[in-house]
Amino acid sequence: MRSSRHYLSLTVILFLGALLRFLQLEAKPLWLDEIMTAIFSLGKSYQEIPLDIAFSPEVLSNIFSDRPPATCSQIAQTVATESTHPPLFFCLMHDWLKRVDGSLIWQLRSLPALFGVGAIAASYYLNRVAFSKQAGVMAAGVMAVSPFAVYLSQEARHYTLPMMAIALSLTALISTIHRLIQGKNFPIRLGLLWASCNTISLYIHYFSLLAIVAQVLTTIVILIWYYRTTVDRISRKAIALTGFCFALPFLAFLPWLPTLYGHFNRSETDWFQPFQPSWIDSINPIFQTLAGWTVMVVAFPVENQPLPLAIPAAILMLLFIGALLWFLSGTIRQLAIQTSTQVSTVILLLFTAIVLLEYFTIVYGLGKDITSAVRYHFIYYPSICALIGAGLWYGSPRALLPLHKRVSALSVFTVGALSSVFVLSNLAFQKPYDPQGVAKIMNLEPSRSLAMVVGYENYQEVALGLSFALELSRQRAEEGGGKDRTQFAFLSRSPHYQNGWQSLAELENLGELPLNLWVVAPGLRQREYPPELAIASGKSCALDPAQYYRLGIPYQLYRCRE
Repeated sequence: MRSSRHYLSLTVILFLGALLRFLQLEAKPLWLDEIMTAIFSLGKSYQEIPLDIAFSPEVLSNIFSDRPPATCSQIAQTVATESTHPPLFFCLMHDWLKRVDGSLIWQLRSLPALFGVGAIAASYYLNRVAFSKQAGVMAAGVMAVSPFAVYLSQEARHYTLPMMAIALSLTALISTIHRLIQGKNFPIRLGLLWASCNTISLYIHYFSLLAIVAQVLTTIVILIWYYRTTVDRISRKAIALTGFCFALPFLAFLPWLPTLYGHFNRSETDWFQPFQPSWIDSINPIFQTLAGWTVMVVAFPVENQPLPLAIPAAILMLLFIGALLWFLSGTIRQLAIQTSTQVSTVILLLFTAIVLLEYFTIVYGLGKDITSAVRYHFIYYPSICALIGAGLWYGSPRALLPLHKRVSALSVFTVGALSSVFVLSNLAFQKPYDPQGVAKIMNLEPSRSLAMVVGYENYQEVALGLSFALELSRQRAEEGGGKDRTQFAFLSRSPHYQNGWQSLAELENLGELPLNLWVVAPGLRQREYPPELAIASGKSCALDPAQYYRLGIPYQLYRCRE
């Protein structure tokens, strides 16, 4: 009876998690990073994007509808030169796009959503091995309703697969360390599972390297900690096999290592550095990390909301996370003391602490603030999820948890589910650069001809412009007929914007007058926009001072008349 109830609970959790990940999957437009996923996964290159010429929405549509055959080797070569990521995710996505039907947005996001469901199952397995079946169900429930996990699962990006792989590798690590401490033979199958999961995650996302190093260091610290009781039990063969399995992911990654070094020094990673550095940037990473922890369990409408709504929502979030941390601090402390749960708890805590130390080393040592994007906390989220699940469980031997723990678990699941609904409703975890909002502003006069010109210096800025163009084209088409009076252009701004203004003056087929000309100019300040811009045929366009906007990237309206 207890077993059937256990697996029924797990089934319900998996179903709820899948529902939250696949609902509203197409509701939000693709943003910059997802455009990059689309281009590489379609087997295309930025060389196929029309640059420095004007083109129509039909040409834009063809960029994302034509699907040339491509091998993983070809995709890897393109990614190596035009991106700053490893290639495996794009190869998997390319194969996925050939096998599933639906709109491009659904196709792109459904695979990460599926891996997100897999991460729920992996979280269950992690805590089942580390603590108990009940703790596994708790961890699965936390992962299922986490607004952070739902957000990542609905991104056409490479986060949920590494999350699942890291959860599985932690499972193998904990089981292996337990066996070594108990004096048993090294479990070669678990060692190979650990190596396989980490090799896959490393070829999916570079940040997985931080997780691998943290796991290796955690193992060393744990074995040293238990030195007096384990030194006579652990054979040299077991130590050698442990070292061999630890080395496998690094050996498997050697062919891509030169590419990683080249990617690290690329200009595309400069966005990690502040646009206008100040003393605040030295403390921002700490608060950004704390905010990242908060939205792992609760995310109420705060972003771009009226203050009367945002302030109470923020206060409620802080109160909830404060109460949860107070509760978990007591239960996790007890888990770290109890003999039966001590090793697993210390492993998870130590792994999390080492990853955070690595993050802050990168932030303050290399000057790259990787905490500025909340999504990058995905590396250690599986351990956070496991600790929360274990803390809610707290080793009760009975079939049902004590009342206060059931209330705590119910509150976490309820608040998490509500937060996930806010994510699905675009009230939390809104898309960066807000393509939907930008397109709505640009389409302020649907009946008038419109041209959007984007200054670019790298491929990321091209992808940003494509995200605006896709959504603007969709909104213009829905207005009826606006699509036929829309043009797009990407103009090089290197070495400076004067080059872009000159290219604009020579650009043909920009549109009929009167024309609304929107200029998206990354890196340009408001005062640096010229009061007038020349276009072909000797015409000029006047800056509209009331129509300047900035959301990370500035965009300004120019009105072109006869």
